[in-house]
Amino acid sequence: MRAPPRSRWPLGGLLLAFPLAGCHSAGRGFFAPRGPVAAADAHLFVVVAILMAIVVVPVFILTPLFAWRYRLGNAASPYRPKWDFSWPLEVLIWGVPTAIVISLGIILWRDTHRLDPYRPIASSVPPLQVQAVGLDWKWLFIYPDQHIAVLNELAFPADRPVHVSITSDTVMQSLLIPQLAGQIYAMAGMTTQLNLMADSPGQFIGENTQFNGMGFQNQKFTALALSPDDFNQWVARARASNTPLDAGEYAKVAEKSSVKQPVYFSAVQDGLFRQIIDHYHPVRTP
Repeated sequence: MRAPPRSRWPLGGLLLAFPLAGCHSAGRGFFAPRGPVAAADAHLFVVVAILMAIVVVPVFILTPLFAWRYRLGNAASPYRPKWDFSWPLEVLIWGVPTAIVISLGIILWRDTHRLDPYRPIASSVPPLQVQAVGLDWKWLFIYPDQHIAVLNELAFPADRPVHVSITSDTVMQSLLIPQLAGQIYAMAGMTTQLNLMADSPGQFIGENTQFNGMGFQNQKFTALALSPDDFNQWVARARASNTPLDAGEYAKVAEKSSVKQPVYFSAVQDGLFRQIIDHYHPVRTP
């Protein structure tokens, strides 16, 4: 996917977006994007909000004005019992909503394809491959090329695309990193995809947004955008943990629990991600 260019938000869009800024902590939420995908998502939201405000704002302004002007006690208000039609009003009433619907349709159709989460981000460097497994109540991130895995910490180089393959080894979940990309559902026995990129190094909040039991509120993780050297050091730190993730260790990890600190695994059993998915597709013998 071609990285959408950043653009300035109109002042009106910022005013409309202000009441929603509390959806996440200040500087860490949807309206503080740090990547091209999240920036395009936020800009699209503001554009749609402005177009919808063309209908909504006049309603809230004109309704009390009409009620006041044409109130029973206002003898000066015009009384036209035989008036029943006006071309200017008909054009205004039907033309403006029609134009808005057509504009929204064009914009959303275009951006839905442009921001397809399965669409790779255009870059001169290959994407980092990550496999994400949603568990109760934690996230497991497997790095097949680096042969490491981490619980509740997703690290990647800044300015490099990241391709995440996502599944669940429990009930349905949804992975979301508000400052980098929109949410993508994770389902047992299935694989979904997400492409994201960070513009610069930083630390971001990731979470599961699909309720999945008593530990739901604790299922958050840290997404780290690092410089290439820092990412290599992070990989080396994981490899130095001397805790391989094999089938036996994974069985312990998959048990219902929350972890307060990231847990690193120095090696990963080959094909573990595929085995987690295939577990829900048993081979039928005749």
